[in-house]
Amino acid sequence: MENTGASWKHVIPAFRSRNYRLFFVGQGISLIGSWMTQLATIWLVYSLTNSALMLGVVAFTSQIPSFFLAPFGGIFADRFSRHQILIGTQILAMLQSLSLAALALSGMIQVWHIIALSLLQGFINAFDAPARQAFVTELIERRDDLANAIAINSTMFNGARLIGPAIGGLLLAQVGAGYCFLIDGVSYIAVIMALLAMRVGANQIPRSNVNPLQRIKDGFTYSFGFPPIRSILLLAALVSLFGIQYTVIVPIFAAEILKGGAQTLGFLMASSGIGALVGGIYLATRKTVFGLGKVIAIAPTILGIALIAFAISRLLPLSLVIMLFVGLGTILQVATSNTVLQIIVDEDKRGRVMSLFTMSFLGMTPFGNLLGGFLAERIGAPTTLIIDGIVCIIGSIFFTRELPELRKLVLPIYTQKGIIKGSNP
Repeated sequence: MENTGASWKHVIPAFRSRNYRLFFVGQGISLIGSWMTQLATIWLVYSLTNSALMLGVVAFTSQIPSFFLAPFGGIFADRFSRHQILIGTQILAMLQSLSLAALALSGMIQVWHIIALSLLQGFINAFDAPARQAFVTELIERRDDLANAIAINSTMFNGARLIGPAIGGLLLAQVGAGYCFLIDGVSYIAVIMALLAMRVGANQIPRSNVNPLQRIKDGFTYSFGFPPIRSILLLAALVSLFGIQYTVIVPIFAAEILKGGAQTLGFLMASSGIGALVGGIYLATRKTVFGLGKVIAIAPTILGIALIAFAISRLLPLSLVIMLFVGLGTILQVATSNTVLQIIVDEDKRGRVMSLFTMSFLGMTPFGNLLGGFLAERIGAPTTLIIDGIVCIIGSIFFTRELPELRKLVLPIYTQKGIIKGSNP
């Protein structure tokens, strides 16, 4: 049995770290509930309003705080215990989901309730996301396991993305959105218990008396003054602004174009989750960080082509297959960008850089959602997705042209940190 356990941890190196195993289990359970809530929210909003624009408005309010507050969340992550920050944000998120459940189950819920509670969740995420991403390095006992841990995070996220919408679609059809919100609220108990069970040492991040605004400025200067970080952040922002619009447009396809219901929406989102899960498994089983630059470059092209194909499809089976590639392209973009940033960033600036990644990805998403909802009402959902796909492909082309120069700058960092002894990243 001992040999079997050792072999298992050799296949998944990140699981050698006890704290990371706790994090994986707790977060995995909670994420299933979160995806159920996301599905239930967009379906409930569309059911109440029948408005593509309102879908964009609700998504905008849930994510716009990340754009403005993520830099401050990064300061918190660089200055205070990331462990304690996460315990606090998870408790607040649990209360938010339970409030949604209470309103939905009582039959009192209105769109303004959803908007207000979505805004609250956005404030929570602005501090949770930078701390969570920076905290991964504290969970891993061996630096060599970091890339595997980030890839496993993506696999966990998208495994939940597969299971959550599938269950959520069935629950929506049978008992309504309220029970999805309730299950999500209860699921937070798992991650809170996992965080409390961790053995985390005192925070080793150096204290600084520098003014918070100056620290934010320093983070911007460092990130956008180094071309590899700048290029990754800009591409992430572009993909977030255009490529992720599909999340608020899919309900229109499910209801009006494919003539389905909540279950159809669940199947479409679950299909994208399968594609993303495949991408996460691919990244988790990679033996080296070599080639991640190429993956970052090609991922938006995969996403862009898939969005165009989905916009054209009028058959549910074909749309389900295409959504596999939508999920694949999305996760390859997000996870590989995250991995490379975590490796090349200076430790004392990790929280701030990851807050900018949050700002580029989650922070730009609300503007994309609002734009997507507006365009879908004016020019139609299919045309909107075709435009999104074209923009993603153009971004991919520009990043590919920059890649040779970016490699030259990243390679010395990999060598200095002992990750490689010479090759192309």
